[in-house]
Amino acid sequence: GIVNLHAFQREAIDLIRSGEHVVLAGGTGSGKSLCYQLPILDRLRTEKAATALYLAPTKALAQDQARRLLQFGARWARPALYDGDTPRSQRAVIRRTANLLLTNPDMLQAGILPGHTEWGNFLHGLRYVIVDESHVYRGVFGSHTAMVLRRLRRLARYYGADPVFILSSGTIANPVEHAEALTSCERVLLVDDHGAPTGGRDIVLWNPELDEEDGTRDSPLGDASRIYADLVAAGIPTIVFARTRKACELIHRFTVDRLVSMGHEETADHIAPYRAGYTPEQRRETERALAAGDLVGVVATNALELGIDIGALEAAVCVTFPGSVTSLRQQWGRAGRGVRRGLSVLIAGPDALDQYFMGDPDALLDRPVESARISLVNQRILLPHVAAAACELPIADTDRQLFDEHALTLAISELIATGDAREAPNGIAYIGRDRPASDISLRSSDAGSVAIIEADSGQLLGTVEASRAPTSVYPGAVYLHRGVVHLVRELDEETMTAVVEQRVLDYYTLPKTDTDITVLETTSVRLVGKLAVCIGTVEVEEQLVAYQRSSVTTHAVIDVVAQTLPPVRYTTEAVWFAPPKRALDDIGVVDMLGALHAAEHAMIAMLPLLAICDRADIGGLSIDFHEVTDAPTIFVYDGHPGGVGITAAGFELFERWVSVTLDMLERCPCERGCPSCVQSPKCGNLNEPLSKAGAITLLKSVAGG
Repeated sequence: GIVNLHAFQREAIDLIRSGEHVVLAGGTGSGKSLCYQLPILDRLRTEKAATALYLAPTKALAQDQARRLLQFGARWARPALYDGDTPRSQRAVIRRTANLLLTNPDMLQAGILPGHTEWGNFLHGLRYVIVDESHVYRGVFGSHTAMVLRRLRRLARYYGADPVFILSSGTIANPVEHAEALTSCERVLLVDDHGAPTGGRDIVLWNPELDEEDGTRDSPLGDASRIYADLVAAGIPTIVFARTRKACELIHRFTVDRLVSMGHEETADHIAPYRAGYTPEQRRETERALAAGDLVGVVATNALELGIDIGALEAAVCVTFPGSVTSLRQQWGRAGRGVRRGLSVLIAGPDALDQYFMGDPDALLDRPVESARISLVNQRILLPHVAAAACELPIADTDRQLFDEHALTLAISELIATGDAREAPNGIAYIGRDRPASDISLRSSDAGSVAIIEADSGQLLGTVEASRAPTSVYPGAVYLHRGVVHLVRELDEETMTAVVEQRVLDYYTLPKTDTDITVLETTSVRLVGKLAVCIGTVEVEEQLVAYQRSSVTTHAVIDVVAQTLPPVRYTTEAVWFAPPKRALDDIGVVDMLGALHAAEHAMIAMLPLLAICDRADIGGLSIDFHEVTDAPTIFVYDGHPGGVGITAAGFELFERWVSVTLDMLERCPCERGCPSCVQSPKCGNLNEPLSKAGAITLLKSVAGG
C-alpha cells in the first residue's frame, strides 16, 4: 500500500482536485503517476457518471498503465484498453461500461472522435484527460496530437464537459509553454518532482579508441556490443539504446556472437532486440519477458525510452548522443530507478556533436535541457484535422479560440475552395465524400508506410515510412531484421511494398542523392551585423541517383552503383544565408564549394543543441549560386514536410548556432576534416567536396557579421 506521499505529489493532487490544469515534470521512476491516479480514482468513486481518459504515445505504455491501475483493487473503477488491438466484439461493451479509458492519440483521432455520438455518455462525464510522457509530443507527432486534443476539447464542450488536463512530462526547458500549446489550455501550472527519492547514478562517458594514423575511431556499435556483453555476462540487467533500427539490429547480432565466443550461450538466449517495425506480438512478447525478469538484457531504439515497466534494470547504455539532453536523461533513467543506484553510459559516435561533448563533458552534464517545439500553423498537418473536426461537428466561431486564427482561416478557405466544406447556419460543415480522419497519420507528415515482405515466405518483416522508403529500401539496399541480413530486391511504390531476400553479405549500403531547393516565400529576415539571415517556405526535391557499398569490417568503399528512383518533392521550412563575399574571396574558387558544404554539415550537426531534434530530421544544401540570393548560399531545412519549428530555433538563435559550430570545428584536432567535425553520415553527396579550413574561415566571417 501507499504509506505516505512526497511533497510534490501532495501539491499536484491538491491542484488537480481544485480543477487546475497541471504539468508534472521530472525524470522516470519519480512517482508522477500517483499524482493523477489517486485523484482520478477518488473522483470516479464519488461521482458515478464521471469518466477519465488516459492517453499514451504507445500501446505498450497504455497496457502497462492498465496493469498498474488494476493493482489498486478499486472496484468502482472500470478501466479498459481501447486501441487497434481491441477485438471489435468487445468495443461496444467498452463504450457502454468503461469509466477510465486508456488509449493513444492515433485511436482517439481515428476510432473515437469520428464516432463521438457512440461516446456521448463518456464525453458528457469527462472530468480528466491525462497526457502521459507529454515531452514525446514534439515535432510532427506533437503537432498532430495538438490538433487531436483541440478536436477532443470542442466535442467535450458540445456534450457539456470541460475536463481538467494533466500532463506528465520528462524534463524539458519549456514544460508550461509546451503543455499550453499542446492542449490549448490558457493556464497550465507546473509541478516538478523535487523531493522524489533517487539512488544516484555512476556516469561513464566512453569515447571509442582513436587510430592516430588515419584519424578514425573504433565503431561505437562494436564497443557497445562488448560493454553490453560484459555487463549481461556478469548478470547485470542492462538496456542498450541505439539511434536507428539498423544499429539496434547490429548491436544485438554482435553481442550474441560475442557471448557465444565467451562461452555464455545461455545468456545469449536471454537478450533480445526491440524496435518499431516489429509486429505488435513480437514487441509484447519482449515487454512481458523483460517485466518478468526472463531477459537479462535488451537493445532498443527509443521505443523503450518511455515509462513502461521493464523490470529492475541496473545499467543503461546509450550508443551515441540521442539528440537531446532530455532524451539522454530519460534513457539513463531506465536503470537504477527509485532508490537503486544505476550505471549510465554514453558511448560517443564519431560525429561532431558527440565529440564536442567528449572534449568538454561539462558541456553535456551541466547543459540545460532543451525546449520541445510543435507547429500550430503547418497547413499540411492542420488542414486534414480541420476537415476531420468539421466532419465531426460544424466549426463554430467559438471554436476559433482553440486554434491559431489565421492558420484556421486559411485551412477553412482551402476546404471551401476544394468543395469539401461549406458555410452552414451553425458553422463550417464538411461535405466531402470521404471520412477525413481515416487519412491522417499522426506519426509522420506524409501518409502511409511501405510493407517489407520476405520473398521466399511472403512474411511481413516490418514497415518503413513512405517518405523514407526511397533512401532506405531501394533495390540493392542492405536491410537488417532482427540481426538477419536481407537484400532489397524491389520497391513498388504503387503497392507500397518492398521485397527482400535473406543473404549473407559482407557490405552495407549508403544512398547517394541529388537535392534542389526552390524558395516559395521569404517569411522573415534578420540582420546579423551586415549578414541577412532568412527563413521561409521552400520546396525540396530529393532524388536517389546511386548507392555506395562499403565493407562491414573495414568500412572501405567497395563501389558506387547507379540506381535512379523518381524524385520526392515536399514543401517545408528552411533557413538560408549568403556568406560574406570577403570570406569567399579569401577562401578562393577552388575551395569554395568544399567550404560551403563543410559549413553546412557542421551547422546541421550542432542544430540539435538548440532544438529537440535528431540530425536525421534536418537536411541541407550548399550551392555556389542560387537565384534567390544571386550568390553562393547555404540552406538548412526541416526534413519534415511542412516543417515543425526545428529551423525556427536556428533562425531565432542564429548567433549562438554559428558560435557553437565554430567552437566545435576549432576544437577538433583533425587537419582536413573528419566524421567528428564536417563529415556527415547521411550526406547525399557521400561527403565530397569538403574543406574544413574553408568552413572555419567562412563561419568566422559570418560570426563577425
